[in-house]
Amino acid sequence: MINNVVSRLNEVLLGKEEQIKLALCCLFANGHLLIEDQPGMGKTLLSHALARVLGLSFNRIQFTSDMLPSDILGMSIFDKEDSSFRFVEGPVFAQLVLADEINRATPKSQSALLEAMEEYQVSIEGETRSLPSPFFVIATQNPESQIGTFPLPESQLDRFLMRIHLGYPDPDAERALLMGGDRREQANSLDSIVDTDWLKDTWQAVQKIKVTDPLVDYIQRLVQFTRREREFSLGLSPRGSLALLRAARAWALIHDRSHVVPEDVQAVLPSVVEHRLRSAADHSGHSGGALSQRLLARVDVVG
Repeated sequence: MINNVVSRLNEVLLGKEEQIKLALCCLFANGHLLIEDQPGMGKTLLSHALARVLGLSFNRIQFTSDMLPSDILGMSIFDKEDSSFRFVEGPVFAQLVLADEINRATPKSQSALLEAMEEYQVSIEGETRSLPSPFFVIATQNPESQIGTFPLPESQLDRFLMRIHLGYPDPDAERALLMGGDRREQANSLDSIVDTDWLKDTWQAVQKIKVTDPLVDYIQRLVQFTRREREFSLGLSPRGSLALLRAARAWALIHDRSHVVPEDVQAVLPSVVEHRLRSAADHSGHSGGALSQRLLARVDVVG
């Protein structure tokens, strides 16, 4: 069934099978996804297509500089007929929420998602309200070099299990894109081929993927290297090491393996750690993938 999901998504987002698998890996590991790229690369298209194929309710929030937390969470309005206040849910109350261009909003509005992403609930006007299950946030982010962006704080970045980049399509994929129909219409026409019960079963299957002691040792060496070496100003937190293991398990499941191998860890490591690592020479966090590649190159699989 996983191959069928990948195949349907490939019909809409051409030439991006690796990125599609990474996005599914994140959701199968029950994590939130950050997609960073230039405008027009298909970030919104991928999010919408994922919701359609996985049978999830979907809301899109367009983040802007004047957005308020209530625009995300909801608010109480006065009902004249009942002479009482009635709570109106905000767009965060969906199974898959697309936070589009999240770094165009102020830090105050960005933080409105923090509790939702971590606790799967929101506290509004003194009352705690549960969010739908399952609940995923896919946030898109423009490069910080663009005008009108506010960098995401480390506390928010750490809540994203993975960050991926889509990149430009290859020539063959772009030609098919030019010759084909409207991709948004194709995404809208997608039917769900699984349901939420299947997705929850997949979460359980991911947790049952076996992990050997030598594999855990390898992950620990990777994590300790980031904390020990001076080229890193900020190493991986315990949440980061757990994220790496969860993603590796999900990647093994996608590739029909019952246990995690080092190649699974290596495949997901850049997407899991690059937004968490900081270079000692560049505190802005723009490692460009160099830190994760050096990490893989310098830490041996066998200790």
